[in-house]
Amino acid sequence: MEERARCFTFLGVGALLGSVSTFLLLKLLPRRIANHCDKKALQMNDINGKGLASETPTNCSAVTGSGNSKLAGVDLLNDEIVCEQLTRNIQFFGLEPQQKVTASYVVVIGLGGVGSHAASMLLRSGVGRLLLVDFDQVALLAACVRRGLKVLSATGAGARADPTRIRIADLRQSTNDPLSRAVRHRLKREYGIEGGIPVVFSLEKPKAKLLPFKGQSGEEENPSDYQIVPGFRVRIIPVLGTIPAIFGQVMASYVLTQLAELQVQLEPVINLDIDHYRMLHQRLIEHEESLYGTALHVQVDVEEVMYVAKELWHGRSAREPIAKDVGRSMWRSVNELMLLRWDREKPASVSNLILLKFKEADEHESRTLEDIKEEEPEFFVRVTSVLKRAELEFGL
Repeated sequence: MEERARCFTFLGVGALLGSVSTFLLLKLLPRRIANHCDKKALQMNDINGKGLASETPTNCSAVTGSGNSKLAGVDLLNDEIVCEQLTRNIQFFGLEPQQKVTASYVVVIGLGGVGSHAASMLLRSGVGRLLLVDFDQVALLAACVRRGLKVLSATGAGARADPTRIRIADLRQSTNDPLSRAVRHRLKREYGIEGGIPVVFSLEKPKAKLLPFKGQSGEEENPSDYQIVPGFRVRIIPVLGTIPAIFGQVMASYVLTQLAELQVQLEPVINLDIDHYRMLHQRLIEHEESLYGTALHVQVDVEEVMYVAKELWHGRSAREPIAKDVGRSMWRSVNELMLLRWDREKPASVSNLILLKFKEADEHESRTLEDIKEEEPEFFVRVTSVLKRAELEFGL
């Protein structure tokens, strides 16, 4: 009896100690994690040179949703291990942008060679919730556009071998890709959608075609007879495995920067060669001589003209924010374009040149910047912001 009482005593004491220790852990551990994240945030802000005011403490647990696709009340960054795992992302984006990534909900449709790599990287980068759907159709793209959902699509990664030619642009600009062409045709024919969908594609022409489909008899058969559901792909195209993986990584990078609201200037798809840029340079010199009597104020060479025409104005008139001419049409349209000063009081430098069609150029020369600012405020703001970017990139 005495032995049994001693056992119960030990059990009671053990239970009491266990309860006390559990209580202390629950009270102190979140505080420890929060302090850990506070230190991380301070370190990262010190690294970025931003600093933090003492009256606005920052911690890793203030994750809030902002929008109908965000998650509310999910504090993934409150976990010490997760916070540690995402340290480099937080250093790159900053704490608040990473919180937006962590609170996001992303749907990955298609989990083949491209989608699987995209999904993996999104998960590793802290996206809070992923919905994975292993099937993709054009109808889904149309549904996203109609409902105003942000969407990014990948086109054909098969039969390519050059990773340096992968780009992100509007579907209308993916002219070299047969799959893009087919998707554009179906979207326009069946849904009345002609563009407005960013896609990852390759400028490289496919190096192979679809493999022939042969049945058990060894003879050519109709692939549609073997579809599990309508639209399910049966035939395959030869693939270099690294290219779909890179497509997936590119997609993940784009999505993450969009979620974090980080401004990234995508490389424009411009099908011009060096002779086109020389022609634009020569036209600028002739225009300066005709209007001002000298070309001494032309402060750009052919290489800088390439930057202005390609990087700033994407090979089209400054009055066309959306590409209309692509592929060979761009080659023809450049014959109607010229560079001229935005502000006539300043020299023709990289931060003071706009690309316009001939008729637009004549109209521009007949107006003052004050007229443009008053009559076309949106155009004025857009042009000045583009030229400000040139000024910053060239340190002017």
